[in-house]
Amino acid sequence: MARPLRIEFPGAYYHVTSRGNERKDIFHDDHDRKQFIFYLKSANLRYKAVIHIYCLMSNHYHFLMETPKGNLSQIMRHINGAYTTYFNIRHRRAGHLFQGRYKAILVDADAYAGELSRYIHLNPVRAGMVDIPEKYGWSSYAYYIDKKKKPDWLTLDFILRYFDGKGKSPQKRYKVFVSEKINCNYESPLQKTTASTILGSDNFINTVREKYIKGINDNNIDRNLPAIRELKTTSDINELCEAIDSLIDADPALSRNVSLYLCHKYSGRALKEIGNYFGIKESAVSQSSIRFSHKLDKDKKLKKRVDYILKKLDL
Repeated sequence: MARPLRIEFPGAYYHVTSRGNERKDIFHDDHDRKQFIFYLKSANLRYKAVIHIYCLMSNHYHFLMETPKGNLSQIMRHINGAYTTYFNIRHRRAGHLFQGRYKAILVDADAYAGELSRYIHLNPVRAGMVDIPEKYGWSSYAYYIDKKKKPDWLTLDFILRYFDGKGKSPQKRYKVFVSEKINCNYESPLQKTTASTILGSDNFINTVREKYIKGINDNNIDRNLPAIRELKTTSDINELCEAIDSLIDADPALSRNVSLYLCHKYSGRALKEIGNYFGIKESAVSQSSIRFSHKLDKDKKLKKRVDYILKKLDL
């Protein structure tokens, strides 16, 4: 299957995430996190990237970014490339740090920026790292609620303008908005993504297609932006895992188990290739898949979740 189509144009907004290779940590300590934030700052200064939201987890990161110059690929080469070089030198290692390419979802900002910002800021809470988001020091949340002085490279106004009103300040209104979903099971806004590529209304998708995709080879559109059409079954391990990651966020262990199981069952790839991707032996691929299958037989809630993923991926 061809790689997902990158839709780039001036003024585009993206939810961007990238995970560690083999689900390993990409940050070993606060020094690493500070260095990664330095590259966010330099992306803002050198490439005019507008960072609205960020959250650094243990083995992945999220941010909501705007690209006034329509240069997402250039920005991400800088951030991931520079950080990988730094990380490998500091930790005396070689090879890939991130799992495949970064994942970027084009976002209808007016419709989803607020909800997406809440979802990103609550990642540490859902992962059990803190009980409230302001206790987590490696996201932009503290700046949004006036607990820290905003750095020049971070932009708050776009999202806070949605919380203007009489009485409470936008910062206090935003805090209430985010707090409403603490300890609540609610649907990730990313589950509304079309073809793992666009998060937006039908009008937004149609506009993007007419203005920025029209003229691209129809075969590429059908494969990469199905509905735009429907996401088709993929035999590419990395792309299948990326799609699963977008549906299971903030739970790396579950994402890995589901990904391994579905790759074994549906990818059609050799056990050795699957094992190499996940960093395990061929025999462990089959054993893990069998164990997970038995778990599905016993856990109805888990089976329902996996069935939902199968339906979304049209497997």
